[in-house]
Amino acid sequence: MTEGTDSRSTTGGGTAQERGAAADPSSEPTPEAPPLPVLTEPAEGVPDVVADPAALAAAAARLAAGTGPVAVDAERASGYRYGQRAFLVQLRREGTGTLLVDPEALRDLSPLQDAMGDAEWVLHAASQDLACLAEVGLRPGGDLVDTELGARLAGFPKVGLAAVLQRLLGVDLAKEHSAVDWSTRPLPEPWLRYAALDVELLLPLRDALLAVLAEQGKTGWAREEFAAVRDAPPPAPRVDPWRRVSGLHAVRSRRQLAVVRELWAERERLAAARDVAPGRVLPDRAVVAAAAAMPTSPAALAALPVFSGPANRRRAATWLEAVRRGQAVPEAELPRTTAPAGGPPPPRAWKDRDPAAAARLAAAREVVAAASEEHDVPLENLLQPDLLRRTCWEPPTPATPAAVADALAAGGARPWQVDLLAGPLADAFAASAQPAG
Repeated sequence: MTEGTDSRSTTGGGTAQERGAAADPSSEPTPEAPPLPVLTEPAEGVPDVVADPAALAAAAARLAAGTGPVAVDAERASGYRYGQRAFLVQLRREGTGTLLVDPEALRDLSPLQDAMGDAEWVLHAASQDLACLAEVGLRPGGDLVDTELGARLAGFPKVGLAAVLQRLLGVDLAKEHSAVDWSTRPLPEPWLRYAALDVELLLPLRDALLAVLAEQGKTGWAREEFAAVRDAPPPAPRVDPWRRVSGLHAVRSRRQLAVVRELWAERERLAAARDVAPGRVLPDRAVVAAAAAMPTSPAALAALPVFSGPANRRRAATWLEAVRRGQAVPEAELPRTTAPAGGPPPPRAWKDRDPAAAARLAAAREVVAAASEEHDVPLENLLQPDLLRRTCWEPPTPATPAAVADALAAGGARPWQVDLLAGPLADAFAASAQPAG
């Protein structure tokens, strides 16, 4: 509003558009919605943790006596312990209630697996938990529903558990203990309450989300995606995992990269032996600093600010020896300055290396973007970006709809993705090959 004017001006003032807007109820400020109720307590209270064989047998009997799908979750100690194993498993089923199970005390949870049989599992962000659950003998024996993935397919802008609960069930969920050290024993009662709440509403959330997907005509798509998550093989070992050190872009020479590699390997060895997250043994910034400085003595290493702590001073000889191993790597065995190629080059290089492939990629991206907007599904859920790039870089010849469909399926695309995109991509490839004019 312009300074000096009165927002309550007499009738007839202002333009017709302004008068219409003033009379339009939709233009009035929308009152704030009342806050959602916050879920703070499990319906049956916080159950005792299952931590001995007798309690496990009783829990398995309760689980077997329940009916319908099973809500499943796991808590890890990421950032505290080495690896990604489960330190608490939460299960909930109609007629069973909630079970909190300590896999560290029991290790083998196969009695629970037998009790669930082929019951459907319901998880939120299933791919984060399935591997650690498999380590303790728990694998889905039947169908799986992933409420996070389902929310993506439904086009929800926010897909965290709290956000989806707010949208579909009208309740809020506090997440204040999500990043704690779940290897702590005994687990504090507030943490156990939080863990129980994580599965408290997963089953009604499943029902509400599947209803939305059915209304949108996406039930078949979702079932294919859920099955793909359930059946996904373990990821292949990462090539050069040491290249994930943050700040590696500051390391310029191959010799320095060799030092990073040796420091990373020594850190992994110590972290695994102590069951501590690698970053707590030696932070990435210390690895990069040592590689950049190339110290030749314990004093030179200790002079680096990131090595000034007492723990790093105690291990100065260990870290210095790793630096020296990197310095001694034969020239022919030094790592490359870029990661080994594992597919097409970066798209920014396509125009120079293969202009036709660059044109295909541009046309294909338009196809996927249009489908994403039409069906309200994120781009990456319509087709994995890596598969799209590979198909554009080395398309089938000739790139008929059937041939493109075969290429997509061979690359892991689900049938619904193939049906939706193979024909339009084939048309886009053909159009991109036509001379402009």
